[in-house]
Amino acid sequence: MADDPYQLLGVPRTASEAELRTAYRKLAKQFHPDLNPGKPDAAERFKRINAAWDLLSDKDKRARFDRGEIDAEGNARAPEQPFYRDYAETQGGRRYQAEGMSPEELEAVLAQAFGRAARGRDRRGEDMHYTLTISFLDAVNGVTRRITLPDGRSLDVRIPPGTEDGHVLRLRGQGGPGAGKGAAGDARIEVAVAPHRFFRREGHDIVITLPVTLKEAVLGASVEVPTIGGPVRLTIPPGSGRGTRLRLRGRGVGGHGHQFVDLDVVIPPGTEPALAAFLRDWTPEQAADPRAGMLAEAEG
Repeated sequence: MADDPYQLLGVPRTASEAELRTAYRKLAKQFHPDLNPGKPDAAERFKRINAAWDLLSDKDKRARFDRGEIDAEGNARAPEQPFYRDYAETQGGRRYQAEGMSPEELEAVLAQAFGRAARGRDRRGEDMHYTLTISFLDAVNGVTRRITLPDGRSLDVRIPPGTEDGHVLRLRGQGGPGAGKGAAGDARIEVAVAPHRFFRREGHDIVITLPVTLKEAVLGASVEVPTIGGPVRLTIPPGSGRGTRLRLRGRGVGGHGHQFVDLDVVIPPGTEPALAAFLRDWTPEQAADPRAGMLAEAEG
């Protein structure tokens, strides 16, 4: 038996759509396989979280689950067989109306009972909503992913380069079937982008924090830097300090932005007797207090 979807997402049954979305994104990013390599338990948890979100993010499925009409896996519980006499003429001359049912609901029941669309009415199928979580690099570079829908159909979904977190893709005619001659609904797929360990995105720009040694920062160096398109060489100018930002032109999302490299000077671990002796005898030509004004500003 599948786990309760509310418990999987850690939300109460009264949770709003926004609360569900927030809980799902937090858990999906936490357990995404790209961030948990070699951890099958995380991959399985990620799969179950997605299944819970697929059910609860669909208003119709959520309502049916809450009413006990379907289980946590989305499988319908066997309904009672409807009979024609249940919808025969009632007092007052109203034909085929059941108390508490809208005409649309009655039409669906009749279609199930008699294998046809009631009264020959045409109706467009419902749009179906899904969520697809992809890695950061797949989002910025583009990718094609195959997804399997609850009815067993498989679809190849093209994620265009530069797709942002929360973007919704629409696949025409891949939703619920229409009634009569009505067209099928659409499949709407919301893309959730998992965070990357090193890269972060600012519009079309990519930003990365690069650790460098004290020697590289003081004397300058040529180092290899990761980018979303593969590693490149970067020249670090002499005298670079922590917080120095360097630019790799045209290395942003889709070639429209840049990649910015923020330097983080790392002090060597352990003791360095030669470095310590040098610093004791060293007097900088341009002495400056890096904490100047800090205390006064902090005190208001």
